Amino acid sequence: MARPKRPPPPATADDIERQFYEALQHGDLDGMMALWANDADVVCVHPGGGRIVGPQAIRAAFEAVFSNGGVDARPSRVRRVQATEFAVHSVIEQVQVATDEGVQPAWVAATNVYIHTPLGWRMVAHHAGPGALGEAPDEPEAVSVLH
Repeated sequence: MARPKRPPPPATADDIERQFYEALQHGDLDGMMALWANDADVVCVHPGGGRIVGPQAIRAAFEAVFSNGGVDARPSRVRRVQATEFAVHSVIEQVQVATDEGVQPAWVAATNVYIHTPLGWRMVAHHAGPGALGEAPDEPEAVSVLH
């Protein structure tokens, strides 16, 4: 059987983000790992989990996640900070979660960090915080206290 054709290398940070969430939704482990930089210091934090460091450990973590199929996570409220060689995206992910009452939306704050390489844009960090069921969280326009 022929392997599915991979999309071209991400030309923008938005391209790689789109490909990241498509791989997540489809449980595409090879597609997911093709998006990560080949660097020993890449990091990933899944909601409620610890820090996972390095491509092999990240692959093993996503393999475990995908053993139950893809994750229906969709980014929204994207905030971008970008320079020539890097981009940081703060997103609110809407994730569909199975509960005793049926499938319900949960909301997860996540940060995705990308770098531009000779092979196109690559992910170097994905950090997703704990989720909350129910309505989307409110976002204050201005915050008076940093921590």
